[in-house]
Amino acid sequence: MAVATSELVGSDPSEVRVALMRRRHLRGVLRIEQQVYPRPWTIGLYLGELALKTSRLYLVALSGRQVVGYAGVMVPTEDGHITTVAVDPEWHRHKIATRLLLVLCQEAVAMGAENLTLEVRSTNGAAQALYRRFGFAPAGIRPNYYPEVNEDALVMWAHDVHHPAYGDRLDRIAASLPTPLLTEVR
Repeated sequence: MAVATSELVGSDPSEVRVALMRRRHLRGVLRIEQQVYPRPWTIGLYLGELALKTSRLYLVALSGRQVVGYAGVMVPTEDGHITTVAVDPEWHRHKIATRLLLVLCQEAVAMGAENLTLEVRSTNGAAQALYRRFGFAPAGIRPNYYPEVNEDALVMWAHDVHHPAYGDRLDRIAASLPTPLLTEVR
């Protein structure tokens, strides 16, 4: 039986904090992967990504010690690529993805990103709306990008993320959160 989010132990969204993903978080990350993706990433893939510290950054959203969401970005050049954003379904509508994306974008800029890109399912209107709020705009379609569900991906870009105007956008998003953003990234 599914438990309502408000009934979960430690489910207060005001206590959710964003931290660097560590090996100890992978069990919780993989639990969410299994729930939200038809072809989840493996522990080996995550370990490989975590080892690439100069060009990759992975974050987790934590409620107590429970992983309730995660996100990642790679910044090999001035064009950063958001590789994943996922939230435990029982934590949807608590601004977890907003918090993760906010810190991810700030950190990508600190890593040298001038532009950011991502792919999102063409039918995932909620995620697309979130990404638009962060300045991402549609730029194309990747046909059958998600072959396990026979679905196209919408490619989205946010340009000039290193300019002060984008920082102002992120500040406005942070100010709109119902509770302060708690981070343990730096």
